[in-house]
Amino acid sequence: MSIADQLVTHLPYLRRYARALSGSQQSGDAYVIAVLETLVADSSAFDRKLPSRVALYKLFSTVWNSAAVASRAGVPDGAAPEKRLEAITPLPRQAFLLSAMENFDLKDIAVVLSRSPAEIESLLSEANKEIGAQVSTDVLVIEDEPLIAMDLESLMEDLGHRVIGNARTHREAIEMAKGKHVGLILADIQLADGSSGLEAVAELLKTVRAPVIFITAFPERLLTGQRAEPTYLVTKPFKPSLVAGIASQALFFGENAGRARVET
Repeated sequence: MSIADQLVTHLPYLRRYARALSGSQQSGDAYVIAVLETLVADSSAFDRKLPSRVALYKLFSTVWNSAAVASRAGVPDGAAPEKRLEAITPLPRQAFLLSAMENFDLKDIAVVLSRSPAEIESLLSEANKEIGAQVSTDVLVIEDEPLIAMDLESLMEDLGHRVIGNARTHREAIEMAKGKHVGLILADIQLADGSSGLEAVAELLKTVRAPVIFITAFPERLLTGQRAEPTYLVTKPFKPSLVAGIASQALFFGENAGRARVET
């Protein structure tokens, strides 16, 4: 089987991972393109001794941590070293996302990041401490399933955030956000009255600067590669630890994450 055939099913999820690491679709896709260009230039960069998914993420991590694609990903060539470092998600968060979002086990994460399993355990512990120390903010939940909405509200409050309300429809979301300083949005894509969470978020982002996490049972609708895709995407049923980590990651990018726009 060719390398292309082995990778085609993994690429949408690698793009999701890259966006979560970088804080935007543009920069995430720049790194994925760099991985593909590396493969075209030198197919030996893909370790055929490993499972194809592990080999792909390992190559991505090598490219990512080299910072060689910084200017293409939106960091100017002349930027100060600390600015370049800001564009690279630290290893603890990489380990966390590989575990919680991509469902790699400890052994595979060690291979992907070229670290020992013991080092990965330490990185995951450090990531959990970072997540727990996240500065609090005001959160708007857009979710029409009452039990899920309650779970999200409880989770956000346990993390020290304040939930300003839970909207079940597009209209409710717009009304709840009026006059509020929304710092984070958690949204489903299919709402109670048949309205779209994507459209609600797109309207909100005309006046609100906040990162958005889409939580949906239909991730394939947003991983087509045919239009702009959400930077942060969580699949239902979700792990509370994943939502907590993605929320921390979104807030980690602060103001830059708030500039993202979702096209509908």
